[in-house]
Amino acid sequence: MNKKIIVGIVAVIVIIAIALGVIFITNSDNNSGKANNTENLLSEENENNNEANIEENINNTTTEDTTTNENKVANSGKTLIAYFSLPENTGTAREDSTVTVNGERLGNTQYVANLIKEHTGADIFRIEAVKQYNTSDHQALIDDAQEEQGQDARPEIKNKINNFEDYDTIFIGYPIWWSDLPQILYTFLESYDFSGKNVYLFSTNGGSGLSGTVNTITNKLSSANVNSNAFKLNRNSMEDAPKEVESWLKEINMSY
Repeated sequence: MNKKIIVGIVAVIVIIAIALGVIFITNSDNNSGKANNTENLLSEENENNNEANIEENINNTTTEDTTTNENKVANSGKTLIAYFSLPENTGTAREDSTVTVNGERLGNTQYVANLIKEHTGADIFRIEAVKQYNTSDHQALIDDAQEEQGQDARPEIKNKINNFEDYDTIFIGYPIWWSDLPQILYTFLESYDFSGKNVYLFSTNGGSGLSGTVNTITNKLSSANVNSNAFKLNRNSMEDAPKEVESWLKEINMSY
């Protein structure tokens, strides 16, 4: 075969081989680029997912913290001391059931209420009757108490607690009248919703003790948590009131 022809054939083969090599390299680069792009897209998607998960976790944590704070606010109610006391003025200290503090005559129950306030910092509310009782005649007051009991009366209260729902702890104080609660206490107990509230009782008496009033109030306030450890003090022992009140408050874990 002619040498020129052979050289020409070889040259064509070389050119074809070079062209095929260039095409192969180009395709490899393109495929590599596509792979890299796919990898980058997956990486970005994972990062976005991670960020979304992190954000969701933060939101969940925030929601949980907010809920916890709301519960804390809802459960951080105030304490109230509500009491009925009717200081007499017959001139006989024994019958009057009063204590004189800084020149002011206080009913025994009123005095105890003030002592509780000193130790707890609670708000205080005096239950006052519309009816005018005869406080200058001890026997007349006894007669009133007996008459009201016989009628199962509900004496009207002239003042009102407008924000009763704000309190989750209530101290209720009263004297013993004719071996029972003064009837105005029944009015008070029936005037408010005590559901879920913690109730502590304190009372002063002339020798009859609590006269079953703890059970009476517990039954009346069946939706409340009435503590059975009620405070009681005889009118002949009022000089012991400060230390007795302090000791009782420690017993019920209400001394601040």
